[in-house]
Amino acid sequence: MKNLLRHKKLYLVLDLDHTLLNSTQINHLTAEEEYLKSQSDSLQDVSKGSLFMLEFMHMMTKLRPFVRTFLKEASEIFEMYIYTMGDRPYALEMAKLLDPEKEYFNGRVISRDDGTQKHQKGLDVVLGQESAAVILDDTENAWPNQKDNLILMERYHFFASSCRQFGFDCKSLSQLKSDESEPDGALASILKILRRIHHFFFYELDSDLARRDVRQALKTVRAEALKDCKIVFSRVFPMKFQPENHHLWIMAEQLGGTCSTETDSSVTHVVSMNAGTQKSRWAVKENEFLVHPRWIEATNFFWQKQPEENFPVSQTKNQ
Repeated sequence: MKNLLRHKKLYLVLDLDHTLLNSTQINHLTAEEEYLKSQSDSLQDVSKGSLFMLEFMHMMTKLRPFVRTFLKEASEIFEMYIYTMGDRPYALEMAKLLDPEKEYFNGRVISRDDGTQKHQKGLDVVLGQESAAVILDDTENAWPNQKDNLILMERYHFFASSCRQFGFDCKSLSQLKSDESEPDGALASILKILRRIHHFFFYELDSDLARRDVRQALKTVRAEALKDCKIVFSRVFPMKFQPENHHLWIMAEQLGGTCSTETDSSVTHVVSMNAGTQKSRWAVKENEFLVHPRWIEATNFFWQKQPEENFPVSQTKNQ
């Protein structure tokens, strides 16, 4: 641990599925996805490819855009682990695709076979202290005891089977013949956040190096996202619900926002799903932001305030 900190590195624990890549069984491909079979990349030199047919496992895997640059640059400031709920053979095959030269993980691959608790992940199997570990994962419930170490990832749904698995009735990226943006996608955004957390830990925390805690860095960096925003919610919570207990209220406060139940001159944002409510109309009249609740959720994924105009509120009749 001391050696790691001396080299100005922290630990980074990376989930695989929906975080760094997306996999599907070949027999789960839809008719619209048949074209992928002729577009898969060679397994002879995986470093140049991103779509792989693993016929011996009856699987197809798509790496998330920007993942190679992400791993290269993150490895300079973190010692990295793979940690997946998949089994060990799967984890090792994915590690070969992501790190063919064994320069990033060097055997630090943890699968569900290595965990100490069923259906849960824990830092007890990572060779590092919780105070120096950052986790990237798309599933918050997988880390019941380390939520303060976690950066929640926006899920990567490339294949149609991935959308179905999570109950989404929409076209996947593969069906749309599309993909995430390399420069503006989830991994590029999170790399910036990881750099900020790393800088805060090593250069902005006052205490002795061995006593510093990366969870404090995560908390502080996250709270920069909405620090100048005062937010009022309009009919987002169920009747008789304590607003301060709602996950969106808690999320907004963790992102540095101030939440209130009433409008006044200091309010900057009204969050609503209905443009016809009294508070929504107040926002429009006062020329303040009126945004859909997804604005808070998107800000939470990217750890930076998202453009309000991308989250309009529909003009439904006031009930």
